[in-house]
Amino acid sequence: MQTQSGWGFYGRRDELDSLSAILSRRRWFFLKIAGRRRIGKTRLVQQQLQHYQRDRVLYIQIPDSDPAGVVSTARDFMETFQVPVAPPSDLRSLATSLGQLCEQGWIVALDEFQYFNRKALYSFTSQLQSEVDRLSALSPAIQGGLIILGSIHTEMDALLDDRSAPLYNRVTDTLDLGHLDLASILEILEVHADRQPERLLFLWNLFEGVPKFYRDCYEQGVIAADRRQLLERMFFSSSSPLRTEADTWFLRELRGRYDLVLKYIARNPGCTHADIVAHVQAVEPDRAHQITAYLKVLDERYAMLERLQPIFAKPSARKGRFYIRDNFLRAWLAALAVPTASISFRPLDQLISQANERLQQAEGYGLERLVAQLYQERSRRGIGDFGLSEAVRGWWDRQDIEIDLVAIDADQQRLRLGSCKRSATALIQDLPRFDGHIHRFLKLQPRFQHWTVEKVAIAPVLSTEQRQAAELAGYLPQDLNDLTQGLLS
Repeated sequence: MQTQSGWGFYGRRDELDSLSAILSRRRWFFLKIAGRRRIGKTRLVQQQLQHYQRDRVLYIQIPDSDPAGVVSTARDFMETFQVPVAPPSDLRSLATSLGQLCEQGWIVALDEFQYFNRKALYSFTSQLQSEVDRLSALSPAIQGGLIILGSIHTEMDALLDDRSAPLYNRVTDTLDLGHLDLASILEILEVHADRQPERLLFLWNLFEGVPKFYRDCYEQGVIAADRRQLLERMFFSSSSPLRTEADTWFLRELRGRYDLVLKYIARNPGCTHADIVAHVQAVEPDRAHQITAYLKVLDERYAMLERLQPIFAKPSARKGRFYIRDNFLRAWLAALAVPTASISFRPLDQLISQANERLQQAEGYGLERLVAQLYQERSRRGIGDFGLSEAVRGWWDRQDIEIDLVAIDADQQRLRLGSCKRSATALIQDLPRFDGHIHRFLKLQPRFQHWTVEKVAIAPVLSTEQRQAAELAGYLPQDLNDLTQGLLS
């Protein structure tokens, strides 16, 4: 295990390069940075501004408040950053003050900008539009810029991309921050813990590529701890930093309206529309007729759900399966929400055991996602001998065919079909049955009759004996050690 004195900055090389190019222009810019909460938007800006040693920087975190609250908060930040303009008294003068700072060469960053989509605050966008248009007309004489950061995709779109919005077509640059790639997560584990496959799967299934969560574990001293220690410190202690994370940042705005649907999908990843309707009818029959509308809102407005089609299927096909998009939210709803809410009523050890057991069950689907991402990152980096020609997905249909991994290398006419299981023992035992799935799949897909078809057996860790058993069954054995090899070099 390696250690270092402090937390570093990991990944984001492409985003840093893009931000560097924007700052290097030394002329007016209006930059939108979007991404889920805790994904590292503010940290990215801080990292690059420190690199450029910019001292004329103002950062304001917009509160979810009324106009007076926003102005008061802005005044506090402006006092802290010692800006050379008069403190604002209302939203209009706030926009004017920000424009004056940009004109003087300051970089102004407004975090949680999506709150300006609230009715009480919306007028600020019209007032800001006047300043943006004035500064754009003065470019390239203006060396300052405006950075807006937001975490609710639909509300950011409504403020900036809707044709009727005052700020429509004003943005000069856009950065969309997704999760850290797996190479960056491996770097974090290499420095602060270890790269054991079990740890990678456990942490990735919980936190995916959200850097703040890994840093929270590091700061609490448990990033290298065992599962139970980490869960207790991060979720079950009175000072646990993630104990209210999901309720605060994901579920607060839903106000309980969609809990029944979200919890069912989290605990049954890959369920169908019919499955969800049947569950709601059994629990709350009066709400069953609302399910289609609920799913649409959770997908399109809040981006909490995704409906996946099997590979080769048309987008309109009725084979779609529903999943929670975010690993942390899925893990919270499936395994952590009820145990953490029961701390005052049940023995702590019992609750941690229950949460740990449920997380292990959730890691089955988590492994499928992790393997697909590893295949894609390896292909993108040119690691290994299998180059993908499209995204890795699975296949399922009503004829009881279930393939966890379908990877296509069209250039070499190679098809790789895989089974993923968290238990290596169960994986090996299931291979004869999985052969039937592969046979039925190939019968339905005659296009691959002249291709090289490879069967793959994947688990977090495979022993020498399990590898030999897979090979005897005609499968290529792969575990997370194999699939992460070379990503850090």
